[in-house]
Amino acid sequence: MPTVGVLVTLPEPALSELDGYRFGIGDQNPAEVPSHITLLPPTEVDDGDLVAIEEHLATAAAGHAPYRVHLRGTATFQPVSPVVFVVLAEGIARTEQLAAAVRSGPLDVELAYPYHPHVTVAYDVDQEVLDRAFEDFAGYDRAFDVAEFHLYTQGADGRWRHTRRFDLGEA
Repeated sequence: MPTVGVLVTLPEPALSELDGYRFGIGDQNPAEVPSHITLLPPTEVDDGDLVAIEEHLATAAAGHAPYRVHLRGTATFQPVSPVVFVVLAEGIARTEQLAAAVRSGPLDVELAYPYHPHVTVAYDVDQEVLDRAFEDFAGYDRAFDVAEFHLYTQGADGRWRHTRRFDLGEA
């Protein structure tokens, strides 16, 4: 069974800033999946459902107009999860609406935790590194327009690959 994920990738310069930081602390995940806002976490699906999933995602994208996201400051999911992230100061509601549309129909999945849009800067690393990331990004401030989201598929080799881009339409 393939595993899929749906995400909003960050534009430049935020992408290089966050990916570069994550590489610098030893996180190799951005090599396969760039820094992003998750709309659908890794989810196993049936091979036969992939066409219907892509059709569903195209419909979800068409039903949502582009919108603005403003990233500012840091927060953490500790002690529940060893994650430090950059906060969405603007665009939370629109991202939640888009994620809900993505996670419907053939992608109607129950999440392990309540959905909270964010951009991870440090995950599953030593506490010292988490603390440093929290401080390093405390003053982070970037805004950008979200006009698309992306489908990623994990292959049998365990690597994630970009599968398709979906442009947002006019709601």
